[in-house]
Amino acid sequence: MGEFAAVQAIWLREFKVFTREKSRVISSMASPLIWMVLFGVGLNGRVDIATPPGIDYTAFIFPGVLVMSILFGSIFYGLYIVWDRKLDFLKEVLAAPVSRPSIFLGKVLGGTTDSLVQAALLLTVGALVLKLINPVFTGISPVGALLALPIVLLVAMSIASLGLGIGTLFDSFEGFQVIVSFLAFPLFFLSGALYPLEGLPAFLTVLTRLNPLTYAVDLLRTLLLPGYVAQISPALDVGVLVVWTVIMLGFGTVMFQRMK
Repeated sequence: MGEFAAVQAIWLREFKVFTREKSRVISSMASPLIWMVLFGVGLNGRVDIATPPGIDYTAFIFPGVLVMSILFGSIFYGLYIVWDRKLDFLKEVLAAPVSRPSIFLGKVLGGTTDSLVQAALLLTVGALVLKLINPVFTGISPVGALLALPIVLLVAMSIASLGLGIGTLFDSFEGFQVIVSFLAFPLFFLSGALYPLEGLPAFLTVLTRLNPLTYAVDLLRTLLLPGYVAQISPALDVGVLVVWTVIMLGFGTVMFQRMK
């Protein structure tokens, strides 16, 4: 089996697992929408944020909720490493005459594809929900939604690599979940998903700038919300995300190669 064929086979296996788990697809849609409707609408009008006309708090947090969906879906994708080790499936795959980086890349691409599908569905449904909640909202443009997908891809690929890399260290679901939850929640809450980046205390400004997801949220707001002005340079946003993705791919590959 060639390296490319191995990547393709692993990717296809992961994607088929995703399509058969309908409850997973439904839950991945329900949770972000609950955040939008309950959290966004509940605080709408009670949070004073300078935004362009027609953009309320619910619309403001939508790009952050989208990143949240990708973050938690992709990082917990690392559980499949633990699961495959328990089923001895991973042993059979590792015994194949292909390199470990190819196997790892196939799994990353599988997780990334899952997140892209979920993000595309959430963009479509979320745009409709935002319009129902706030008829003044001009809507998400098709061009903006299409441009957002490469950003989603970078976030999904980097976080899936992180989750899989961490998954190689654990033999139990419980240990993995504790560590991943410890990482995921700070990444989300320090991304500016729920609040603007301007006017923060100095220590929070430093922490948000060190968080790569901050740049994803900022760029997605610029692409998805008409009239919104980026709080960080779009070029810097893209640059940080690309570098972060490369680093996480390298981290995951090294961890996967060292896995016993």
